[in-house]
Amino acid sequence: MRKVILAIVMLSFVFSVVPPVLTAQEAPGEEALQIPFLDLSIREPQNNQEVALSLQLLLLLAMLSLAPSFIILTTSFLRIAIVLDFIKRALSLQQVPPNQVLMGVALFLTVFVMWPTISEVYDNAYRPFADGEIGLEEAYRNFESPMRVFMYRQMRHNPENVQLFMRMSDLPRPANLSEVPTHVLVPAFILHELTVAFKIGILLFIPFIIIDMVVASTLMSMGMIMLPPIMISLPFKLILFVLVDGWSLITRQLVASFGVL
Repeated sequence: MRKVILAIVMLSFVFSVVPPVLTAQEAPGEEALQIPFLDLSIREPQNNQEVALSLQLLLLLAMLSLAPSFIILTTSFLRIAIVLDFIKRALSLQQVPPNQVLMGVALFLTVFVMWPTISEVYDNAYRPFADGEIGLEEAYRNFESPMRVFMYRQMRHNPENVQLFMRMSDLPRPANLSEVPTHVLVPAFILHELTVAFKIGILLFIPFIIIDMVVASTLMSMGMIMLPPIMISLPFKLILFVLVDGWSLITRQLVASFGVL
């Protein structure tokens, strides 16, 4: 805190001293260089409204810092990112493709999958709020509703996680989506996405594990126990993955798993 206050004081001193120096060096008749003066101060709040405003500002900054986590955990990004990482591990690849590339692919696939939901949020929440047609509370409800529908739609055939969190919250069994609170729906959706992603990962590992087992047994039967099996199995894995057009196949199935196709 002392460092922050010292930095603010130094900035205030610099901005208060520099303009007169620049103005004094100018030739007569020339227009003075205008540099804005920055003044930051820290003082005690005068009333409860100022305290509430400070708390709202801190809450807003906290929400902005956690916004990436909200986007990851309440959209299709979680499932897609985990599946792509499983593909990399199943192929025994270390640095190709880089993690930044995989996360970029996951991000754009998330935008593709979530585009109908994003459009609905924009048309019903952001645009009316920006035009002043609705208030903040109504904009939040219009934003929350499409996201809740998306999350609940993914769990409509497997509602065990929703029932689990409803029981832990001592809430009655819901009859429809409107009876499920958001603080119950979000963790249930996260567990569901983790479960689905790991199921897909298991299915992805099976053919590549078979290749590893065949290569390892072949090398042992030939007495080449000092040769790492991964050096021999990796080309066969890549050949199999390319022959079946793995990226297109996995992308198509991932998008279809969200009910988009």
